[in-house]
Amino acid sequence: QVQLVESGGGLVQAGGSLRLSCAASGSIFRVNAMAWYRQAPGKERELAATITSGGSTNYADSVKGRFTISRDNAKNTVILQMNSLKPEDTAVYYCKADIRRTSGTYYYDYWGQGTQVTVSA
Repeated sequence: QVQLVESGGGLVQAGGSLRLSCAASGSIFRVNAMAWYRQAPGKERELAATITSGGSTNYADSVKGRFTISRDNAKNTVILQMNSLKPEDTAVYYCKADIRRTSGTYYYDYWGQGTQVTVSA
C-alpha cells in the first residue's frame, strides 16, 4: 500500500503565508514527479505546481512568484510554501505523486486526502 498524507492547511489572512507538506509512505520503490493541485468550491481541480525528481519546477500563472514547491527525495516529501496569499487561493489542496511500488513495474498516480486552505480578506 502507498499513502500520501498532507498537513499544514488552515485559516490565514490575506497577505499571510502557509506551508503545506505531503509525505508519501508505504511500499515505495521510487517517486517520480510530485505536484500540488487545488480545488475551489464550485470549480474544477487545477494544477498549482509540479516538481520533477530532479528538482525542475513549474507553476500555474496564478501562483507564480508567490508559491514555491520543493521536495526531499530521501523522505519522499513535497512542500508547498505559499506566500502573499489571496482570498482566491482558498481551496482544498491535494498532493499527487507518480510512484512505482516495490512490487510493481509501472508508475501510477497517488493522491492525498486534501487539506483546506482558507484565506480571509
